[in-house]
Amino acid sequence: MSYAIYIGRNHSATGHAWLGGYGDEPSSHWLEIVPAADHGPGTMIEVGVGPEADMPGRRTQIPQVAHTLRHMRVSYSYYLGVPAPITNGGLNEAGVAVRDVWSTSRVELRDMTPKDQTGLNYSDLARIVMERATTAREAVEICGALIAQHGEATYGGNSHLFADADEAWVMIQFAGGKGLWVAERLGADAIRASRPGYVFEVPVDQPDHPDFLWSENFVGFAREMGWYEGGRFDANAIYGDGKGRWEGVQWIEAEMRARAARPDKIGLADVIWAVRTERLTGDTAGYGQVVPLADPVNPGLRMMWHAATGAIAAPFVPVFLGQTAVPAEYGPHRYLTAGESHRFMDLRKAMSGADTVSRVAQMVEATPSAFQESKRLMYLMQLLGPEALRRVTGVFTRRESMMYGRVAAHLAVAEAAVAAGRRAEAFAVLTAFSAAEMQAALSVVRDLSTALAVETAFSDTVPEIGQPAAFPQIW
Repeated sequence: MSYAIYIGRNHSATGHAWLGGYGDEPSSHWLEIVPAADHGPGTMIEVGVGPEADMPGRRTQIPQVAHTLRHMRVSYSYYLGVPAPITNGGLNEAGVAVRDVWSTSRVELRDMTPKDQTGLNYSDLARIVMERATTAREAVEICGALIAQHGEATYGGNSHLFADADEAWVMIQFAGGKGLWVAERLGADAIRASRPGYVFEVPVDQPDHPDFLWSENFVGFAREMGWYEGGRFDANAIYGDGKGRWEGVQWIEAEMRARAARPDKIGLADVIWAVRTERLTGDTAGYGQVVPLADPVNPGLRMMWHAATGAIAAPFVPVFLGQTAVPAEYGPHRYLTAGESHRFMDLRKAMSGADTVSRVAQMVEATPSAFQESKRLMYLMQLLGPEALRRVTGVFTRRESMMYGRVAAHLAVAEAAVAAGRRAEAFAVLTAFSAAEMQAALSVVRDLSTALAVETAFSDTVPEIGQPAAFPQIW
């Protein structure tokens, strides 16, 4: 299902907007930085879903653009049969941040979706926006044009939240194979959570409204189906699930508005809390992501805070777009990676020509998996209960508070180095800093797991078998 939250800059203690969230998928997750690239004439990319998807379709090819932008993202290996690698979004060099969130369409639209559907899936749209978009509004326009030309391969309805330093847009893509979509602008005063993504009243009588965009058939198809006869056009009621803002969305938006009303407004710790809180984040969350939507002097100084799994069990660490490498511990491993259960790290198995050799590099698999180590910590915390949660959260919070100052100092030094013409040196320093902090964060996770494992071994209240323990969640 996934989760996103946008905080407009007027609510921010630091004067810039924020975008946070996580992906909600039952598979491995890994961090990657994708370089900018040039592509020759005739270059094509494969998009869509295949017959193995829960809502099946046909893979097709569409043209690639001549140049794609540098970006960083979290990828994963499985969701509803969508071909891997999959992504919910990240941040590109133009400062466009992306989050993808499920948004169910009404049952009639889901039922009319062709069984051989073609077009771009939700991950294709997120990735292409990071490769091409220079503003949040342009992200909507790119998606709209691609859907109109090539179609969309849906899994029942979806949304994206696109954001830049000036504004954000939430875009809903509806099932049915009809190319239906709508997008709403979020300004500096907005606080918006998506789970699911939602858009309510659309001013369909004002086609040039600056805060809304929609597909050409958006109103006409609703009239054709008898779902709209004029007057107020509520997109959620007409094309969506009709449930409005779900309970978790209502709760977190109210919590963040209360924090925004304080004299010091919303800072990094508040956004991290909104992504980490156990009321919203548990085992289904595959990672955590918080993007400060600032506008630095050099694109390589753009950054995000990354948690290796659901942030309830992983500290946030800084990742800079200009850094040249990500530690192997945060890259793809075999744990929970779709397809790896039938593969071997043994070339003797390659003799048959079948898909029997692991796709993970042996050197990478020889390192600890930050994702797996954080999952272990999560399960230990859940077994031991609220007191363990309180202690672990306290460690993470104190560490992130110290990290905030270190990040600011390193960015200031790097900015001065870039201005002095020492760009390569600046990003070498940021790479080393980020890598060191990622390794230190992993050590913290492993040390905490060791300590909690001792507690569980001598606990009279932790059952060896039975239903999985978890903290109460709204969703």
